[in-house]
Amino acid sequence: MDGAARSARLLAVLALVFAVTWTAGAAGRVPDPPPPAADVAPVLPATVDDRRTPDAGALAVRGLAATAAGYALVPHATTFTPGKAGEFAFTVTGPGGRPVTAFAVVHGHPMHLVVVRRDAAGYQRLHPTLGADGGWRVPLVLPAAGVYRVYADFVPVGGPPLVLGTDVFAPGHFAPIEFAPSRVAQVDGYQVRLDGELVAGAASQVFATISRGDAPVTDLEPHLGAFGHLVALRRTDLAYLHAHPAAAPPSPAAQAGPGIAFPVEVPSPGHYRLFLEFRHGGTVRTAEFTVDTRDGA
Repeated sequence: MDGAARSARLLAVLALVFAVTWTAGAAGRVPDPPPPAADVAPVLPATVDDRRTPDAGALAVRGLAATAAGYALVPHATTFTPGKAGEFAFTVTGPGGRPVTAFAVVHGHPMHLVVVRRDAAGYQRLHPTLGADGGWRVPLVLPAAGVYRVYADFVPVGGPPLVLGTDVFAPGHFAPIEFAPSRVAQVDGYQVRLDGELVAGAASQVFATISRGDAPVTDLEPHLGAFGHLVALRRTDLAYLHAHPAAAPPSPAAQAGPGIAFPVEVPSPGHYRLFLEFRHGGTVRTAEFTVDTRDGA
C-alpha cells in the first residue's frame, strides 16, 4: 500500500471515531436549564432590622436563650433590691469561652440592653460600657419586685447579629399587670396612635402618629440613627423583635413627623406588647401598646 492510500485510510478511521464519540456524548449530555421567566422575581422575607434579613422560621424569635452561635451572655449577678440603684455587670463569651471585646457599633452603640419585667411592664433601654477585661457594666434600677428579662442586642466583630436574653430578680411581693388591648398611648402630654395590623407570618406595616395638645408633632428628632425604634415582645414567651422605620437613616439635624412607618413581621398569632421610642425636644420618650395579631392564613 502506497503512502497516499495509507493516509486516506487513517483519515477515514479518525472520522469514524470522531463520529461515534460525538454521538455518544450528545446522547448522554444533560440539556442546559431554560432561562427563568422574565416576570418571576425571588420572594424574600421582610427586613425587620437594618442589620439583618432573618430567614423563615427564625424570624423575630430572638432573646429566648442566653446562648446562640457559640456566644453566651454571662451575668455577674442576678439579684437586685427593688427601687434601689445597682449595677448590672455581664460578659459576652465567644467560641472557646473567652470574653469578646470587639463589637460593631450599631445605631451609635456597640451594645443595646432592653430590660422589661416578665409581665411586660417597666420597659427600659440601656447602653452599658465595656471594660478592658471584657466586662460590661451599666447602672440599673428595677422599679418593683418581680422577674425581669434582660436582652443584649449586639454584633460581635466577625460574628452574626445576636439577641441573647437572661433573667434577673427583684425579690418581694409581685402582682402581675394585665394589659388590655390598646392602640393609643399617653406619655408626658403626648398622644401616640398606632395604626395598621400585625399579621402573623406575613410582612405588614404599622404607623405611629404623634401629637401634642391636639397638634401634630412635625419636628421629631433622630434617636439612635432613626426617627423611632419599635420593640415588640410576644406575651407568651417574650420573644424579641426590634423594628426600625422604613425610611432611610436621617441626618443628625433632620426632623420629621407626625407619622413613622415601621415594617414588621411577627412569627405567630397572639398578643404582643409594643414599645415605641421617639425623641422630641431633646428627650426620649416611650409609648406602650398592647396589640393582637391577625392570622396571615
